Amino acid sequence: MEEIKNRVAESKLQVFDLEDYFPKEEVIELDISAWLLEGQLLRESDFRTALKEYNWQSHQSQHLALYCSTDAILPAWAFALVTAHAVAYCKSVYQGTKQEALTALYQQTLSQLDFSNYKAAPVILKGCAHKPVPNQVYTLAIQYLIPLAKSIMFGEACSAVPLFKAKK
Repeated sequence: MEEIKNRVAESKLQVFDLEDYFPKEEVIELDISAWLLEGQLLRESDFRTALKEYNWQSHQSQHLALYCSTDAILPAWAFALVTAHAVAYCKSVYQGTKQEALTALYQQTLSQLDFSNYKAAPVILKGCAHKPVPNQVYTLAIQYLIPLAKSIMFGEACSAVPLFKAKK
């Protein structure tokens, strides 16, 4: 009987899996509309009191995504003031949704990676994520891979979609 060969394992394919770089700390959304009068109006004294009374320690070592779920018109300093209270406890603070915070965290991580392993290699940008990797992050990752890779495919080795092939 002929031995079954794993051609994928024997190939020069390099897998770039974004899940490997998913933040280890929790990313939490915090809606500041709860501190607005009827979710719409910022009264400075009430807002400041609410921030002082809030349990910031509950976000110890978390990434915090600050947003407002209502269409309130907020002064530019509102999110900065919230950040001033949160920064001593949180790993990081972002203005925006959890998706936007994750994208910013990935952008920071990807900018510090050494991509030299992918030089002149066929690369699969792994696409079957079990963690909530934002779609924007794939756009970021491919920008780092294109200058180096011989080719880039998306998905899994068994069903990859070609995205890029270097010109000879």
